[in-house]
Amino acid sequence: ELMFADFFGVAMDQIYNNMAKTAYMSGGSTSVPMVLATAVGGTYNDAAQHSQTLYGTFAHLPGMKVVVPSNPHDAKGLMTAALNGTDPVIFFESQRLYDYGEQFHQGGVPVESYEIAIGEPDIKRQGKDLTILTIGATLYRALEAAERFEKEFGLSVEVIDARSMVPFNYEKVIESVQKTGRIIVAGDACDRGSYLSELARNIGDLCFDDLDAPVAV
Repeated sequence: ELMFADFFGVAMDQIYNNMAKTAYMSGGSTSVPMVLATAVGGTYNDAAQHSQTLYGTFAHLPGMKVVVPSNPHDAKGLMTAALNGTDPVIFFESQRLYDYGEQFHQGGVPVESYEIAIGEPDIKRQGKDLTILTIGATLYRALEAAERFEKEFGLSVEVIDARSMVPFNYEKVIESVQKTGRIIVAGDACDRGSYLSELARNIGDLCFDDLDAPVAV
C-alpha cells in the first residue's frame, strides 16, 4: 500500500531503528528485504502536510537505500531491483509524475521483468556546456530549462537523473563535469538541510580541478 511520507513520523522508530538497523545489529545474520513505497510532493494533495519532499530526512538514516524514480521505465526496473534485494528500501514516488507517460524509452515499459541497478544515475539529455543533476520530478523542469538554454543562449546542457540518493555512484556526474565545467543540482525539497547540498559538496570535492565555477544548488 502506498503511504504519504508525511505519515512516516508515526512509525519512525520502526523505520530508522528496526527497518534500517536490524541487519547491522544482528551481525548480518538477519536481513530486512522490505520496500516502503511512498508519495511525496504536491499536486493531488496540496495541503501543507502533503506538499513536502522529505528525501533528505531518510537519506540521512544509515542502513537504508533511498530510491527516487522519475519515469515509468526506471520505476519498474528500480522497484524490481528493490524487491529482489535483501536491503531495506524507501521508494519515493512524486505525485507530480502520476500523469506522465514514458518519454525516454521507445516502446514504453517492457512487459518482461528487468532490473535497474540502484545507485546508478542516468543521462537523460546529452550536452557539453553545462550539467544539471536532478532528483525526481525536477527532471522535467530541467529538460525544459535545457531547451531554453539552447534556443535563447546557444548553450548545450547535459541533464542527469539521479534515480537514487543512497547509494549514489558519482562516476557519470564526474565525467559530465569534466566535459562541461559547470553543474547545477536541482530538486523539489526545502533548501534548508537539503540533500542537494550534500551532493553539491561531494561534487565540489570530487571535481575541484574541473569546475570553472562553484556548484549551484
